[in-house]
Amino acid sequence: QVQLVESGGGLVQAGGSLRLSCAASGRTFKTYAMDWFRQAPGKEREFVGAINYSGGFTKYSDSVKGRFTISRDNAKNTVYLQMNSLKPEDTAVYYCAAVTDYYKNTASGMDYWGKGTLVTVSS
Repeated sequence: QVQLVESGGGLVQAGGSLRLSCAASGRTFKTYAMDWFRQAPGKEREFVGAINYSGGFTKYSDSVKGRFTISRDNAKNTVYLQMNSLKPEDTAVYYCAAVTDYYKNTASGMDYWGKGTLVTVSS
């Protein structure tokens, strides 16, 4: 069982930066790949990016590639989402999720979810 808690959301102006954190409980954190998803009002939850269990591999959606960076610290049981050059269209609730398979990147494929943190980007 893995419990996930996101933090770091808030209000930021367009062009600004935020760093989200996702703290995990459980000794098995380091065996899971970690994904970030987001959900804007009235839209489906969408994949943002993922990092494999060791942190050696990452991948991103085209909409955030080059602006967002995922990292993890297995000693601290934490995964991060660094968001730069934020745009109003990045406004959403951001969720972290744990999955055993790094190559699964759909919302339905995740094993555990956090409750999300709201990011609002003003123009």
